[in-house]
Amino acid sequence: MAIRIVRLGSPRADGEGLRIGTVRRPPRGVAKAEFASRDFYDVWFPSVAPSQEAMDIAHAARTPAQWTAFFRRYRSEMKKPESAHAIALLAALSHATAFSVGCYCEQEEHCHRHELRKLLAEAGAVLDE
Repeated sequence: MAIRIVRLGSPRADGEGLRIGTVRRPPRGVAKAEFASRDFYDVWFPSVAPSQEAMDIAHAARTPAQWTAFFRRYRSEMKKPESAHAIALLAALSHATAFSVGCYCEQEEHCHRHELRKLLAEAGAVLDE
């Protein structure tokens, strides 16, 4: 059992399990009934998505220092009780079942899922590398 970190909208891997969208907003222009069939997500879980303020930092980021500021802001947001509990829940579930979490961003190194991977590992999650 493990958590796979994925790009939402990408083809599903064998054994990936339930796909959880850790994004602030649903995909634009896609009917809700098609989210799963179009490989976005089965369940929307914005509790571990960055805030709009953090996303504004990411959208403006061009330098390593700016990306560091985004990740620092996101990590700070994930310390709030609702988000911290959500991360703990995902980490615990990773010991019992296979599932995936993800975001739409093309490059993981410039996406909150890069830091989410670290947060899940720190919480004791089993990760599918």
